Amino acid sequence: MASAQQLIGLVKSHAEGDEERFFDLAMQLAAAEEQRGHTRLAEQLRQWADASRVPQSSATAKLTPLAAPRGDLAGILGARYPTTTLNDLILPDYISDELRQIVVETRKRDLLEEKGLHPRRRLLFSGPPGTGKTLSAEALAGELKFPLFTVLLHGLITKYMGETAQKLRLIFDAIRTTRGVYLFDEIDALAASRGNENDVGEARRILNSFLQFLDEDTGPSIVVATTNIPEILDRAILRRFELVLPYELPSREAIQKAMKRRLIGFNVDGVDWDAVSRVAEGLSTADVVAAGEDAGRRAVLSSTDIIMTDTLIASMERRRSLQGLGTSLNGTQSPAPDRKRPRTGNRVSGEGRRSGKSSK
Repeated sequence: MASAQQLIGLVKSHAEGDEERFFDLAMQLAAAEEQRGHTRLAEQLRQWADASRVPQSSATAKLTPLAAPRGDLAGILGARYPTTTLNDLILPDYISDELRQIVVETRKRDLLEEKGLHPRRRLLFSGPPGTGKTLSAEALAGELKFPLFTVLLHGLITKYMGETAQKLRLIFDAIRTTRGVYLFDEIDALAASRGNENDVGEARRILNSFLQFLDEDTGPSIVVATTNIPEILDRAILRRFELVLPYELPSREAIQKAMKRRLIGFNVDGVDWDAVSRVAEGLSTADVVAAGEDAGRRAVLSSTDIIMTDTLIASMERRRSLQGLGTSLNGTQSPAPDRKRPRTGNRVSGEGRRSGKSSK
């Protein structure tokens, strides 16, 4: 890792505004980390060094130091700069393509505005837990070099009448004035259908406030909402989002890709990937990665870098048991849901949707 003097020099050059010195030091660190075999870290260092030299414009303004939200925002917004990029994600092509298009639209906002258009900035990701929704928001922020602001719903929703709406107003004021990716994770708490039998007056007022603020949002930020249960969302919410993407459990091909990527550095030449992916089918990408990490830990603690098929299958079975999916150790399981690619017409474009349900 970087020496103390290198880190001091990097921070000092940034504080003094010496961009050339900052760039040179960052590239030196990247080269040193690559020599140590830390290729991904080296690539990230180069990307951030390159970003420091991008000319400032309305679409790709250089980053300013990110301070933690203060005052009334302190308990309802978390802030950080993610290093995740779209290349780090394992997603179906139709989702990756849409996310990359969002990045292009944001970077070329000026060109769109010359023709009276604007980049899509209100995005809804729906699907089962662990399928990459939150990570996609992080990747958008990482690609654009934007800060990621996570709305902390436990601090936002209060028992006092009118207080939640006031806090929502603070958040949308920040969305208009501080550019970033704003993540409303598990938006169901705010946006459940107003016809819900458990609905109360305050819940309706919160939802109405949220809809109003979405309509008023004209700032440079991207608003991302995620949901695990899209069927309970109010339809008015769906109409406010310009892009709705349905996330699904990974295919066998995606399972193998995720596992191989996570086990880089281990010897996996003897793994029967077809057998492993059959057992893993029905698990989320997050569960597949966690099972791979479990197998890796057990290999390291057994003083070997060889990953065996049985070890991976056992890790998958343990993960499945933790999820309550009840697969037997011989790999038999209940049929996994159909994973055919959904139609990407109105559902993906976000225009003219008649239903709030997304494929799972």
